[in-house]
Amino acid sequence: MEPDAQKIRFEEDGYYVAKALLSADEVAVCEREIERLHRLAVELDARGDPAASRFQLEPFAGNATREGLPVLRKIEQTGELSGVFRDLAAHPKLIRLVASLLGPDLLLFRSTLMLKPAYHGSSHGLHQDSAYWPMQPPALVTVSIALTDASPENGCIQVLSGSHKWGLQAWGHIARRQNESLTDRNDVDLSGKTDVPLNAGDAVLFHSLAVHGSGPNTSPRPRHTALYAYFPPSVRYVPGKMGPRRKTFPVVAGLEGRDTVTLTADS
Repeated sequence: MEPDAQKIRFEEDGYYVAKALLSADEVAVCEREIERLHRLAVELDARGDPAASRFQLEPFAGNATREGLPVLRKIEQTGELSGVFRDLAAHPKLIRLVASLLGPDLLLFRSTLMLKPAYHGSSHGLHQDSAYWPMQPPALVTVSIALTDASPENGCIQVLSGSHKWGLQAWGHIARRQNESLTDRNDVDLSGKTDVPLNAGDAVLFHSLAVHGSGPNTSPRPRHTALYAYFPPSVRYVPGKMGPRRKTFPVVAGLEGRDTVTLTADS
């Protein structure tokens, strides 16, 4: 699909699926790196390294382990832990896609691995990312890259088409047990909720106001996702009263080749 058509689809639906963003070889490299990061989680925890806090255990898995490794729900700030995932944030095909939606100057807001482990993967309640992100206007684009096949059986992403036009709303907590519904609300028409199955290497891009979530993974197949969120320099940093007044973000494209940009909250 041509860039203009991609942008029209994204602006109408609030999300867009990009097929075969990564090759099979690139996916295999990422999967090996995820295995290394699981081992790193054990090492960091054993020596009391503060970086261990970037690894979040699956909250409802109890004391479960996988071949002596932790059952993880996600890993935050992956670019600071892994060269593989730092470089993936600036993958040329990925940047071309995001630039077609946001323009040529791009900063990286978030770099995360979402891991929905086999048998134990919890549900992720419906939510809007902008409810948790101190950025205005809420015009970020999240790219969720499938590193394993993602289907309804292992908890693929679900998106409410057009919900990015609804404005910011409250949806309740995100981490939910496998048998919980994805929202406690009964005042919203959820008929537009769509499963977004992906093959390994595919990606879904969605607006930071798009309502999305995912079901549980009770299957024997893990669901691994590399997640990045991008924004243009027109977006302002607006932390709450307790947040830091300045924050530095990596530049992944444009901005005259600068490495980082530091944004300061308005006084």
